[in-house]
Amino acid sequence: MVEKSDEEWRAELTDEEYRILREAGTERKFTGEFIGKDDDGAYVCAGCGTTLFDSETKFDDESSGWPSFYDAVEGSVEFRDDDSLGMRRIEVRCAECGGHLGHVFEDGPDPTGKRYCINSAALDFEES
Repeated sequence: MVEKSDEEWRAELTDEEYRILREAGTERKFTGEFIGKDDDGAYVCAGCGTTLFDSETKFDDESSGWPSFYDAVEGSVEFRDDDSLGMRRIEVRCAECGGHLGHVFEDGPDPTGKRYCINSAALDFEES
């Protein structure tokens, strides 16, 4: 588990990455850099570099406004109940550094039926 002080996180992350990863913020719909990306590779945590999603699990979800995946790399994410904003959701966090990534919903495509709705600012991309 990656543990850093708030000062270390602030020094290493951009303001937007910090707001999303460390304060559970959300980027505005359709503004993230990875929405239309379809290159082969892996999406990793912008906070610690842990591989989170394979590009093969990414799908085009034109209605959500955020990059969407139908599965995460096994053991790479953790889930928490999120009852904020008057909604009942499941939050997705990086299992290694605890950074907020987004939310997962039960309305995704086969084979899992899940839709991981993830903030682009929480991710980096590594081409394969």
